[in-house]
Amino acid sequence: MSNGPVGVALAGAGNISGQYLRNLIAFPDVRVIAIADLDTERAAAVAAQHGVPVSGPLGAVLDLPEVEIVVNLTIPSAHAAVALESLRAGKHVYGEKPLAMDTDEGAKIMTEAANLGLRVGGAPDTFLGAGLQSALHALRSGLIGEPVAVTAATQSLGPESWHPNPEFFYQPGGGPLFDLGPYYLTALVSLLGPVARVAASTRRAREQRVVGSGPKEGKIFPVDVPTHVNALLDFPGTATAAATFSFDSAVNRRMIEIIGTEGALSLPDPNTFHGPLLVRGLHDTDWRELPVSGTTAERGIGVLDMARSLRAGTPHRASGELAYHVLELMAAIADSGEHAEFRPIASTLASPEPLPAEWDPYSGTL
Repeated sequence: MSNGPVGVALAGAGNISGQYLRNLIAFPDVRVIAIADLDTERAAAVAAQHGVPVSGPLGAVLDLPEVEIVVNLTIPSAHAAVALESLRAGKHVYGEKPLAMDTDEGAKIMTEAANLGLRVGGAPDTFLGAGLQSALHALRSGLIGEPVAVTAATQSLGPESWHPNPEFFYQPGGGPLFDLGPYYLTALVSLLGPVARVAASTRRAREQRVVGSGPKEGKIFPVDVPTHVNALLDFPGTATAAATFSFDSAVNRRMIEIIGTEGALSLPDPNTFHGPLLVRGLHDTDWRELPVSGTTAERGIGVLDMARSLRAGTPHRASGELAYHVLELMAAIADSGEHAEFRPIASTLASPEPLPAEWDPYSGTL
């Protein structure tokens, strides 16, 4: 087993790469070695901005023996191809959400990794942040008794008002379900365990949308996916959940509330790493805030946990199994919305263990 910091390369030098790099280069237990992109000039510029020594096409980066984990930040339609190429080059893979465009692609990634003895990890890692980790501890302590029901929602008018290139949000692999669903579904699975079956109703409010800012302002583009999704999820032996994912709502809402036999929890927005955690007892007249503890680091802590677990020979928490289960949930919700039938979920997994109280991303434990 190797020792010392784990060598990491990024595949994809788009906007999200900066968020990863700001954190990864600050973690002593990982070493960012290279950045790959189809646009090699963009890769070089991002590498220079963040002090990363190597940049270039993916093939050249995969040839570097010191690269152990490839962080796949490409567009969703390229996730599977880049993951498979990286695995076949002998690299572990941590991917942005979703794991793949569909479950067939996701299964290929998981099978290839298993055959090669390599690891797969996947975003989002927000469930490892202080807010949701504190919620997990509150649930496991029995603070609200046994979970009974969950209400979750992420609602807005969609990203075209602010994003300069919003078309991909409204193409297959996008929409509120595949864009924002992973944050909410990953949080729920990490808290309550795997889902057994789902049902859904879906709508598309408009056939076209208009770019609202940037050089494409005023451009009309088609909407090819549902933009309002209502889903029901059954967690065997625990709770049922009702979840709404919408790009059609004039009301902005981002929430998860868990009702238990002894009270209720109101969780932080799972699209963030922190935020208030509230509790309300059966006879309380209002919510009260609970203390929150855990890491204050943000995007990239899933990569760090994967790197530390790789060295320790222990399971990592933002795992490929978790990412695949969430992918299957989203695919089943979309299919149920088309056919108005419950859909069983075949995959399962053990719930990720909480991060230890002493877990510090900046401690340099390797």
